[in-house]
Amino acid sequence: MTTLTVPRLLLPRRLTGPGPGPGRTPAPAPGPEVWLVDTTAYRSHAHRQAPHTLDAQELARAAEFVRAADRDSYVCAHVALRRLLGAYLDIAPGDVTVERAPCLHCDEPHGRPVLPDGALHFSLSHCTGLSLLAFATAPVGVDVEELVTPATVLEASDVLHPREAAELALLPAAERPAAFTRVWTRKEAYLKGLGVGLSADPAADYVGSGHDPALVPGWLLTDVVVPEGHCAAVALRTP
Repeated sequence: MTTLTVPRLLLPRRLTGPGPGPGRTPAPAPGPEVWLVDTTAYRSHAHRQAPHTLDAQELARAAEFVRAADRDSYVCAHVALRRLLGAYLDIAPGDVTVERAPCLHCDEPHGRPVLPDGALHFSLSHCTGLSLLAFATAPVGVDVEELVTPATVLEASDVLHPREAAELALLPAAERPAAFTRVWTRKEAYLKGLGVGLSADPAADYVGSGHDPALVPGWLLTDVVVPEGHCAAVALRTP
């Protein structure tokens, strides 16, 4: 299984693929284009761009965050998303229309974010300090997380597939936080790609805790090597 290896990047930078450009069509599946944003370095630029890049709902959501770090993560991720979508679609970032797909459980419009014509699929994830974005012509999901604590591993083992929990139990205690975070990013990327997110039971699907993701029918699941102290993964639906 291929692993995407990347350095620390300061501004939104492409990790895979040739990247967007004026008049360029999106990259064809199964090769998602993945971009990394260093929130610390991009923060000032993103806040300057936000008023004429984000829509009213996004600006209101950003204003609701109490912690500055959470607000910075949100603004950086969404400004980067709109600027990249604008580049892929060859329109101004502020003119990009993002809608919500129907929920898979109730058909109400609060599913995953989508473009109206569905020609380009995208996913974003952010944690303290980093945002990760993926774009493809097939459904795609991405996740980045800080390494969990040993206490989290003990408290959250029931969210893993039984085989994954058994694999972690066989590891030395010092290796379990990294293995758990590796499993979780794969699992969340896959569930985002499906369009269900954490409304589905994360213990239902096996993605593996080893250094290579498990084979998931109909999906290409790949780890993304990001700065130390984090794990990340991308999931792409295959024909």
